[in-house]
Amino acid sequence: MKKKLFKRLTAAGLALGMAIPLTACGGNGVQLNDGQFQEVDKSELEFPLKETTTITGLTSYPANTESDPNNRTIFKRLEEQTNVHVEWTAIQSDQWADKISLSMANPKKLADFVFNADFNDSDLLKYADQGIIIPLEEYIDAYMPNLSAVFEKYPQYREMCEDSEGHIWGLPWIEQEGAGKEAIQTVGNMGFINKKWLDYLNLEVPQTVDEFENVLLAFRDSASDLQKEFGIDGSIIPMSCIVNGDPNDPFILINGFGEGYADSDLGRHIAVTDDKKVICSGTQEGFKDGVAWLHTLYEEGLIDPEAFTQEWSTYVSKGKSGRYGVCFSWDVANIANINDYIPLPALEADIKNITPQNGSYTSGFARGRCVVTAVAKNPALVCAWLDQMYVPIQSAQNNWGTYGEDDDFDIFELAKNEDGEDMLQHASLGDESPVEVREAESVNGPLAVLDEYYGKYVTLPYDAEYRLQWIKENYTPYMNGKYVYPSVLMEQEDLEKLSTLQTDVTKLINQKKSDWIMNGFTDADWDQYLKDLNAYGVEDMLAIYQKYLDSYPEELLGAE
Repeated sequence: MKKKLFKRLTAAGLALGMAIPLTACGGNGVQLNDGQFQEVDKSELEFPLKETTTITGLTSYPANTESDPNNRTIFKRLEEQTNVHVEWTAIQSDQWADKISLSMANPKKLADFVFNADFNDSDLLKYADQGIIIPLEEYIDAYMPNLSAVFEKYPQYREMCEDSEGHIWGLPWIEQEGAGKEAIQTVGNMGFINKKWLDYLNLEVPQTVDEFENVLLAFRDSASDLQKEFGIDGSIIPMSCIVNGDPNDPFILINGFGEGYADSDLGRHIAVTDDKKVICSGTQEGFKDGVAWLHTLYEEGLIDPEAFTQEWSTYVSKGKSGRYGVCFSWDVANIANINDYIPLPALEADIKNITPQNGSYTSGFARGRCVVTAVAKNPALVCAWLDQMYVPIQSAQNNWGTYGEDDDFDIFELAKNEDGEDMLQHASLGDESPVEVREAESVNGPLAVLDEYYGKYVTLPYDAEYRLQWIKENYTPYMNGKYVYPSVLMEQEDLEKLSTLQTDVTKLINQKKSDWIMNGFTDADWDQYLKDLNAYGVEDMLAIYQKYLDSYPEELLGAE
């Protein structure tokens, strides 16, 4: 069981630890709290407050959108509802990484909380050890009933937020769209096949790798007919992708080879067996055989020669020109006419299998979305205000956008659910880009949108609705494995080791994958590759992952 301690360091040691990095950056005169829980009377936190109270926040905003958060409708309404005024420091998103690190090192530039922090695990633990951010678990239990309710219903999210001592350093972003093996994140790099071309050539949707290869050959050999029939300007490309480019890599094609692990985790190249063993997907026989088969496709001129080097803009440009027989993306609408394509089914080779993405059973999750800093004089109030972000109808607005804006387009219309209560209904955007409207209206930050909210507090986005159906019909039935690797907060020492080990391991796997698809390889090449991975410490890397998997609660691990 995790120990519920305030911090590994004593209060005095913590203050001393803070003094060096912070004071050196001009922090003189800024009073910092030591991370100890500061209890207040709950009546003081009832919203709206009796008197307007000011807190300070740091956040980011997309380029070409409103730069002052207090001019956004969502924050205007929040101030009216809570009587809390936020003095914001807002940083443009493309400058965030550089500027936030400077702010975190200088208390004079630091706010009570960082709203869109998006800190990775190393950042969280680094700032925790330096005393720049404070532990939040006791504030959550005492003053954050909305987030506590989410944790109570879905204990895996609390588990994923806690470090080895039970501390929570960041407030999470949670977006559920489907659950378990039907979650929208289970399949990222989805394949799509041109149904218009299939119908024109009287071809069936392929179900095996051999049938798939024959369809691509038919696309290649019928190129001139396809160009003429569909008025295509440019050469026909039987299959395009961005190798090693998530979510446009073609790894899903090789799920049927060997034991079916494929390579669904491009950043780490790991998978979990049914006996809870962490393996390297890039060392499996199925990976070897699958890559050899992809080389055959490349030799036959079926894979876009630019698939190894093309930028996203090039990939999209060719797709919008209608030149692809098969392509890969999160949603085909991103790169081609959605009406021309259907999802490519799971292809059978040795077996028929789909390995879900790691962490996908718990849907969208980020543990470092928001932090409270040691600058906060009243952390209980800050946490109570941030807890309003977890009110269901508020979370949906923060995540996607709002209603009643002064401009012509809104993400939502305010409607009523079956019980006559307020509900957000996704509005028609006409020709407007959903991404641009969302960026203009949403504020992001910490939030939770749960599956049970759809139909009660908010409608499911249209693009999520059809994508969930794609997954349920085409892939979920073939997700034969029990586990994916969960999202765990490792200790800093292990994170540092992993960073070194994984850089070399991932680089080698990605390099060989590209090289071998283009140029082929021999058994001797494969044997040398395995030796090189061992020299880079792949077994040490797997041992670290195994350590945390072994300690993860069994009841929270599977999809059921």
